[in-house]
Amino acid sequence: MKTAVPCYYHLDVDLCPERVAHVNRILAAHLRYWDLETLVEPVCRGTGMLLTAIDEHATDKSLSIEMWWNGQHLITAVGGHDRELRPDLDLRGCLERIAATSDGWGCCATATGGKVIWFSQRARAGGRVPLVPTAPAPSLREGRRPPRELPVTVLAAPPGRERRLLEGAR
Repeated sequence: MKTAVPCYYHLDVDLCPERVAHVNRILAAHLRYWDLETLVEPVCRGTGMLLTAIDEHATDKSLSIEMWWNGQHLITAVGGHDRELRPDLDLRGCLERIAATSDGWGCCATATGGKVIWFSQRARAGGRVPLVPTAPAPSLREGRRPPRELPVTVLAAPPGRERRLLEGAR
């Protein structure tokens, strides 16, 4: 299986309704670049829902979006600086949908009073790297050269005559 290299991406965005689709295209391009095609749809759907809900309820539209890939999980986080945004009240429906479609999610406050909402998606086994058949290792029988074949007459000849037949065969 292919060895995964940890990846990180950060995007600062001033949110407006028109930017949601643009942000999703940027995130999808990075996921494809990281060879995570199977995660494009769920990550863009979750990020799109979250950005749309934040656009409706937040007063400060300056956001940071980050993605971390560790080889097994992709974590997508959206952080804002709005102190008045209450995810438990304002974003409740959006967070319920994200919880239903992701492998994990969470919300935490920052030191400045802002919020960070994150969700994770696990890369499914076999979804990233196709299986490629490998050639079997040579067995002892395949690794050794066969002995030179002797003519049948040599095997049936008396002991004195065997040497003359072998010399004649060369």
